[in-house]
Amino acid sequence: MEKRVQPTSIDVSNSDQVLSIAWADGHTSRFSLFGLRKNCPCVECRGGHDKMGRFEPELFLVEPTRTYKVVNAATVGNHALKIDWDDGHNSGMYRWDLLRQMDEAVQARKKE
Repeated sequence: MEKRVQPTSIDVSNSDQVLSIAWADGHTSRFSLFGLRKNCPCVECRGGHDKMGRFEPELFLVEPTRTYKVVNAATVGNHALKIDWDDGHNSGMYRWDLLRQMDEAVQARKKE
C-alpha cells in the first residue's frame, strides 16, 4: 500500500466536529464531520452506483447546518474506514484513497 494512503492514526473529536487521519507519508488530513457525513460514499447517499466515488469538496468548506457525532469508527481490512453516525447511518465505507482525494480537493479549493 502507498504511504500516502496508509493511515497511521485516526482521531475523532465530536466536540470539535473533526476527524483527523495521520498518514504514513507524514501528512495529516482534518475533515469536518459535516463534510464527511454529507459526502458519505454509499450508494444510497450518492444516489446510485454510477455516482459512487464522487464527492463534493465544497461541503467541507461551508458553515455546517447541523452537527454530527461519530458513534464508532473502525477500519475495514486495509482499505477503508467505516463510520457509524449518530443519525443511525452506517453503510458508507470511506476508502483510504478516496479520503486522501477528498483532502487534496479541499486543499486545492482553499487555495482558489
